[in-house]
Parts: sequence; C-alpha cells; structure tokens
Amino acid sequence: MSENQAKVIAYIEENQAKLIAGLAEAVEIPSVSGDASFRAEVYKMGAWLKNRLSELGCEVSSHDLGMQELDDQEVQLPPVIVGSIGKDTSKKTVLVYGHYDVQPALKSDGWKTEPFELVHDKESDRLYGRGSTDDKGPILGWLNVLEAHQALGLELPVNLRFCLEGMEESGSVGLEDFVVQNKDKLFHDVDAVCISDNYWLGTNKPCVTHGLRGIAYFKLLISGPAHDLHSGVFGGVVHEPMTDLVRIMSSLVSPQGKILVPGIEEQVAPLSDDELKVYDAMEFSISDIDNSTGSKSTISDKKSDVLMARMRNPSLSLHGIEGAFGEPGSKTVIPHKVTGKFSIRLVPNMEPSKVVEAVQKHVESEFSKLNSKNTMKLIPDHPGKPWCTDPKHWNYEAAFAATEKIYGVRPDLTREGGSIPITLTFADALQKNVLLLPMGRSDDGAHSTNEKLDLSNYIKGTQLLGTYLYEVAAVSE
Repeated sequence: MSENQAKVIAYIEENQAKLIAGLAEAVEIPSVSGDASFRAEVYKMGAWLKNRLSELGCEVSSHDLGMQELDDQEVQLPPVIVGSIGKDTSKKTVLVYGHYDVQPALKSDGWKTEPFELVHDKESDRLYGRGSTDDKGPILGWLNVLEAHQALGLELPVNLRFCLEGMEESGSVGLEDFVVQNKDKLFHDVDAVCISDNYWLGTNKPCVTHGLRGIAYFKLLISGPAHDLHSGVFGGVVHEPMTDLVRIMSSLVSPQGKILVPGIEEQVAPLSDDELKVYDAMEFSISDIDNSTGSKSTISDKKSDVLMARMRNPSLSLHGIEGAFGEPGSKTVIPHKVTGKFSIRLVPNMEPSKVVEAVQKHVESEFSKLNSKNTMKLIPDHPGKPWCTDPKHWNYEAAFAATEKIYGVRPDLTREGGSIPITLTFADALQKNVLLLPMGRSDDGAHSTNEKLDLSNYIKGTQLLGTYLYEVAAVSE
C-alpha cells in the first residue's frame, strides 16, 4: 500500500463524525422522485450536490432533461449533475455514477425513526434513514474521498468524472438519451465506469458485481362504472373492475414463483454444469435471506436455487393496486377503476420488446375469458435490458485488489438481482468496462422500512472507494 493510500484511509477513519454529519445533511432532504409534490426537494438535493462538488474542487455543470407527466401534471425533470476533476492525460479517467433521488417513506409505514432524519443507533452501530444505503451513502463515500485528498493536500491518483441523476427510482427518464448525446463530449475521455448502487450478497463478505437483471414494469388498468358504487346496491349487478383485475393478476405468477405467462421463461439461457458450480461455491446461506426478510419464507431451501432465483432467473412480482380502498376500517365500496402494478426482472437472452409482447398477449387472452363488460388496458413503463460483462478486465482487477486490502478477503464475484438500466447504456454508449462496487449489505432494506447502512460499511466502503482509485492507477491495461 502506498503512503498516500495509507494517509487517505487514516483520514477517513479519524473523521467518522464529520462523515456521518455529511450523510445526515443529505438524508434530511426528502428527494422522492416518484411524487410530484416532492419534486422541489429533488431539485434541492441536486443543488446540494452541485455545491458540495464545487467546494471539493470539481468543475460542475447542471443539465436540464426537459419535462414529464407525473401525477396528472407536467413537471420539470431533475437535472443531471456532471462533475469533473483532473485532466492529466497520463492518468486513467474513471466515471462515477450515482443517483440522488430516493423511494417514498412515511413513519406510519412502520419506521422506528423519522425516515428523513439520519439516526445513529449506537447499540447496533447502524445509520438509519431513507437513502442511507440507496444511494446517498455511496455518493457521500465518493465525496468523502475527495474531501480526504483535499484536506491532506494530495492529488487524486486518477481523473474523476461524476454523473449523478435524480430519477433512478422512477425509471431514469431522460438519462439514456443524455449519455448517448454526450458520449463524445462530457464523457469522451472516460476509461472505465464505477457504480456503487448495489449490495453484498450476504452480511459478512464483500462482493464485486458484473451483472444485473433488467426490468419490464407494467400497469394493468381495468375501468367500469363512471364512479365508485355502493356494494349493497350494485354488488352482483355490475361487472366489478377489482374482480377482473385480481383474476388476471393471479394468472401471472404462481405462489412458487413460476412465471405463468407463456413465452417468458422460454427465453432464458439454459444452465450449464460449470455455471451451477459457481453458485455452489459462493459464500452464502439461506439465513442471509431470512435475516434480510425477517422471516423464513424462501421458496426453496437449497442454496443454489435461491442464488439463481436472485441472479440468473427472471421473476415476476405483484406490487400493488391503485384505486382500491386501502385505508383502515371497513368501506363497502366498489371501485370504478383500478390499476394493478407488476414487474418482470429480465436476464440475459431476454428482449424487453418480446417480454412486453408476451405479457400483452397473455392479459388480453385472460381478460377475454372473463366475458366482462369492463375495459382493460396494459401500460408498459420504461423497460430496461439486463447487463452482464466479462470481469477479466483491469477495472475488476483493481476492485479485487482494493477489497482485499480493506477487508482482508477476496470478494465473491456476483450478479445482482436488481436493475440499474443506465449500466447497459454506459457500456454500450461509451464502449468501456463497467464495474459495480457495492458499499452496503444485503440486509440494508433499500426501498423498505427502516433502511439502514452499517457504520462499518460506510467507513470501510469509503476507504474501499478511495483505495480502488489507487489500484486503478496501478494496474496495467
């Protein structure tokens, strides 16, 4: 380890209180991208990042992505914040991607603390708050690395470019076109890309990730009467939209997780014996999933089956019903219009267009069987392709070496079950290697109540990002 590497690691260790305070500032901004009433807060978070990057020596620009329809109104999309530090042509240039928007959160959802207040639970040494692990903690990790170099008077070992968006939790609307349009401008000198927006496979061993599932999201709208009806007067008299919707939604997936839509699972590449050995060798136990879910509810009790269900197989999940009565109490209403929401996670070999076509054909067939006088409409929403890359690249070599130096163990090489559609865009548009280097653990609860980031992961994760940059500078192409 070089002298500068050691200094940066020590600075991060010695300034933990300052690093926590910075994350607290970011978490306190409720930058929820999926709700128009919070759009001003997303702008505020973007402005906060732009100002902080500037303070840390970056050249920063803010880029308008236009307008979008949201909650029956037209609103401005959050800007893409682009930062740049270093122009030394003798150094490699790494592009860092992150997102500053978050999922919605209310204390009434079941939070133990106020979701938009970072709470350090000293007993567990965990940092609770919406965005703590997804993705404000990792973004702050990069800023902490810049701050350490600035405070120590050290030059960065590489040139850095930042691309920070405010719409990842809502489909990254506009970002793909932005990256493609600027591949020869803002990102022309990039040598590799690093994304820290995923998680360890379990809770004990770090990993490096070379694949992501894609996603196809759907809204299934069933409309009937002109307004809500009284079930005592109209029950059994009219076709009820909720009944139609529930019947169709139940035809999509079995309780055992099998996708029932014809033409979906047929697209998946067959499993080879060599690939199966990779899953058998990973450090993982069913208890890792049980601890994350707070239950013993895995469909299979076999380690390789669970890992493949998360990484290499598609899945279909039912997410909710909009328009139905969902408040406490008993209300005997027949909703006049309901929208079911579901998604399919895609894996290599699956084409989003073919998936959408198969789902459309299936729901139309199922709806026709109902002989209902209601109307049905399927609305696909921003499908994203899966991504997988060859990890035999200097970018991954640097990540492996950095992880071993910080954690003392060679990380598992994994594929992630979640989706970050912009990953494939960076790979295709820039024609550069993309690496996923996670900070948090599998039980962090991103998108869920009581989202957290272990303090050790925040500190060591920040040290890992800094060390990765030095290893990038050291490896040969």
